Amino acid sequence: MIRSELVQLLVRDNPDLAVRDVERIVNIFFDQITARLSEDGRVELRGFGAFSTRARDARTGRNPRTGDAIKIKSAKVPKFRPGKALKDAVN
Repeated sequence: MIRSELVQLLVRDNPDLAVRDVERIVNIFFDQITARLSEDGRVELRGFGAFSTRARDARTGRNPRTGDAIKIKSAKVPKFRPGKALKDAVN
């Protein structure tokens, strides 16, 4: 599912809301998750799961075309841990 499909589903299920209002709500939702994660925070949605970040150490990688060694710098990467209700719904 892509963002526009999510917006259309929400509009269909909530006919009293305008499309632009639903788009704004969805954008605010994702922007807030992104902002919290960029501050090394954690976002927990009960029954769905938790978003957090983890540190990835610097390492040496290989260029797949040439085989040359390249340095890959350290980075923070987002992590998602599904909640029990989500795991149960999928299985």
